[in-house]
Amino acid sequence: MKKKEDKIKDLESLRQDLGDLKNLFVTGYEKLKVGQDFELRKVIRSAGGKYRVVKNNLASLASEGTPSEAVLKDLRGMTSLAYTTDDPVALAKVLTAYAKTNPSFTFKAGIVEGRAIDVKAINELATMPSKEELFAKLLYVINAPAQQLVTVMNAVGRNLAVVVDQGVKENKFAE
Repeated sequence: MKKKEDKIKDLESLRQDLGDLKNLFVTGYEKLKVGQDFELRKVIRSAGGKYRVVKNNLASLASEGTPSEAVLKDLRGMTSLAYTTDDPVALAKVLTAYAKTNPSFTFKAGIVEGRAIDVKAINELATMPSKEELFAKLLYVINAPAQQLVTVMNAVGRNLAVVVDQGVKENKFAE
């Protein structure tokens, strides 16, 4: 059994983590085997996230006064938290993919950019493109008009050169 000092340290550590983050997924992990848990932690790390198994009472106490308070109250069953300060879409994608292959891993609720979301919204979030994909599309949209302008400007010069070359070949400029 843990000492009271260790429990207080765990509570403060969780409170600090919950206070700093904006993206959190509350999950259930009943009947996960050690190998499955190891694989889950690995995929979460690959998405830039962290994973933590918590006691429901500890999560409720630690979340008091934080944005995550609403989703961490009145939890039932075995609970774990997956969270990130980076891209919530990437984490949602890996968690959803993992949940498809491991039905004992379930979603309970979540917080994205400080807003509470339900399981349906988590699944919708997982289908969105990642930040990198959105940035790439945005850059393409921004770059396309400039690229078209350069193409048109080059076409004028190229067409003029073709006309002059044709005139020289047909001796149209001869005196």
